[in-house]
Amino acid sequence: HFGRLADFRPLETNIVKDLKKFEWNDRVVIVGTPQEQPLMRSLKLPVNITNNQILDGDKAPLPDDVGVLMLTTLKEGGVPVLIATGNGAEGVAKAMQSLVQPGSSQIGTGQVVFVSDVAEVPSPEARSWERYLPAQSAFKLADLKGMDNKPFKDVTVRGTSAPPVQIPFRALPDDRFLRGSSMNLKYSYSGQINPRKSTVSVRIDGVTVGSKSLSSDKGASNETFNVNLPPNLMKIDSVIDVAFNLYPKDSGECGQVSDQQLWGTVHTDTNFNLNRENSVELPDLQLLTTGFPFTAPQDLSKTAIVMPDSPTEADVMTLLKFSERMGRLSQAKSVKLDVFTAQNLPENVKKERHLVGIGTRDRFPIKEMFASNEGFRLTDAFSRENGKDKVHVLPDQGGVIKSVMSPWNRDRVMVALTGQSDQGLKHIQDVLANDLWFYQLKNDTVLISSNQANPSPFDSDAYQLQFLDQAASRRIENISFLSKTRQYLQDHWYLLPVGIISSSVVLYGVAQVFLKRVG
Repeated sequence: HFGRLADFRPLETNIVKDLKKFEWNDRVVIVGTPQEQPLMRSLKLPVNITNNQILDGDKAPLPDDVGVLMLTTLKEGGVPVLIATGNGAEGVAKAMQSLVQPGSSQIGTGQVVFVSDVAEVPSPEARSWERYLPAQSAFKLADLKGMDNKPFKDVTVRGTSAPPVQIPFRALPDDRFLRGSSMNLKYSYSGQINPRKSTVSVRIDGVTVGSKSLSSDKGASNETFNVNLPPNLMKIDSVIDVAFNLYPKDSGECGQVSDQQLWGTVHTDTNFNLNRENSVELPDLQLLTTGFPFTAPQDLSKTAIVMPDSPTEADVMTLLKFSERMGRLSQAKSVKLDVFTAQNLPENVKKERHLVGIGTRDRFPIKEMFASNEGFRLTDAFSRENGKDKVHVLPDQGGVIKSVMSPWNRDRVMVALTGQSDQGLKHIQDVLANDLWFYQLKNDTVLISSNQANPSPFDSDAYQLQFLDQAASRRIENISFLSKTRQYLQDHWYLLPVGIISSSVVLYGVAQVFLKRVG
């Protein structure tokens, strides 16, 4: 949730074991029951704690399923402290969930909040992504959000050198566009333009896909311009530019041109009609840079993280960095990301969800991810295997991010965040936290190494990334039989001439037999 709030801003997170050595601008979050967090007794709190139990106004212990949120400070008010607690695990979970969900967080006020009930928020549709294109094929510009992440409104630009109207046009990660997509631009422009020179043009990521002259020197309202959208240009980070090239009808004296009376407007009833299918090939770590498939739905209700039975500080820090990154990549009214230890992982979760395993090689919680002898593996004695190749690396402080299809569900993906040591997990944390490295991820396996003893996450040369493409892939799609046939022929184009020749030979033989019988 903090990742969502921070959005593009940096967020530095550390795990501490005491309340000392804080500076004025630090913030502290304490999570857990009074028994799990005994340092709460050293703080000045608005509630009483006796025998590791939080007491209510009648000095009776609160029920275990009641959460408590409290605010206090350290260092004479210079360090704010947020406490999410309760007398039981269920109460702590309620306290945290009430902070995440808008319905409960908006009504909480004061220094202490007792959370007795938290409403269940329905999960959004898997393809309902707030900052991406709508799932339906036909929609209007008003259904999209602008660069400021607010609903798009009519935009007017002025002058001869007017900047383009930018429309974020981010395709969903599993979108595959076909021919026949179009944009019906609705626009208006001012009078006093030179119709011989003035135009409106549409560009996708800098590539012009349509242009039309502005033909009236008296101006026009609610004009339309239908533009074909090439399928190969629409991507997950595309931007459509609508550029008005406005020239005045009469030039000013002495070479000076007065152009602020010229304007062009893009209207929100501009509509789109997209011809697309849902098809994607997994595993692919490049898709992880959009959160897919873990953020589908956007509340992460189809994702679970698996930790070792006794997580170390490095394991927990990797968990925080991964969940923060998923928060930055998703927008929802709740967070339903579950975390389990290896011993407590339910069978139904294993079969129904995408899994993320965290831990060093000897403590990795999902052994099935490295059970196969194919592809890259970390083994004992600091050895690395890649197929039949095997080497020993001393010391091996590198990190490994590996993605494979789940052996329990052919439509689910598993990702391993691992290494031979905690230093390898530290490398993974830096890659997850830093956009420069995170958005380089691709293929199915990434090996992260550094030639520095203590690499700085702000040094662009601190890490070296090596990419491997070895895991067995599978195409996840929801398309018709005709589309499947077309896609198969596109992927195996070399079969087409063989098929044509073979069918021609068969038809020739049939024709010869027929002619002989007729003769």
